[in-house]
Amino acid sequence: MALNTVPPRRNIAIYLILLAFVLAVMVTLRHCEGQPESSAPAAAGLPDTLRVAIEYSPLACYTYDDTLGGFGYDAIRLVAGIGGHEVAFFPIVRLDDALQGLSDQTYDILVAQFPVTRDNREDYLFSDPLYLDRQVLVQRADSSGHVAVKSQLDLAGRTLWVVKASPMRDRIESLGREIGDTIYVAEDEAYGPEQLFILVATGEIDFAVMNESVARTLAADYQGVDVETGISFTQFQSFILSKENVELCDSVNSWLGKFKATAQFRSLAKRYNISI
Repeated sequence: MALNTVPPRRNIAIYLILLAFVLAVMVTLRHCEGQPESSAPAAAGLPDTLRVAIEYSPLACYTYDDTLGGFGYDAIRLVAGIGGHEVAFFPIVRLDDALQGLSDQTYDILVAQFPVTRDNREDYLFSDPLYLDRQVLVQRADSSGHVAVKSQLDLAGRTLWVVKASPMRDRIESLGREIGDTIYVAEDEAYGPEQLFILVATGEIDFAVMNESVARTLAADYQGVDVETGISFTQFQSFILSKENVELCDSVNSWLGKFKATAQFRSLAKRYNISI
């Protein structure tokens, strides 16, 4: 069962934060499109500039001191650079909009929190794995550190918020069948994972589900938020492409294989504290 409405009370500060972030990223991207210089010519049959939709999140793309960063942002620039391609970035908040953009060929590649699963492979192409992650529950803890949900069995009858079109909904519904009870899923049509985290932290909603890498990064800045309860097993995370873009996917895999063999890749993973 899905509740497709957003919480009735919104913290206006969240809107202001999101608006400021969107404007900052859009301005920065105007000056930062492209990749490190490469002597390699662009791959034959592929566009010189790859159109990349990238998710706002602490792991994929964020701003600091008027500069863009993020593991996803850095990685796709470096991978494309190996193939001799520039990158045009299109920041996205709504995952469903980005997925539609892949389907209608608006974007060539999507960089987002979207695990590689059997069901997802039926609809999209995935590059070779880039890193490992899992999905966790975000909830508030009281002053003594106690939480309402201590194990997955405690999720029975609870409502968990996810980003609209997120594959995490399927995992939650499967988990409900595993524990033999109903877990309700609410999809937020407006926000990404960072904003859902803030809604939990501020008490607007009780529970959200997102990737652990994002949740732990945000939890470092918010006291009283717990991210210890796992929702899924560890899953591969990759670049996402449309089913029709087989040639580009093969090329990306070739470039990615070279990139993952470098010390630069290992340094990047260490900087963003991700599992590879």
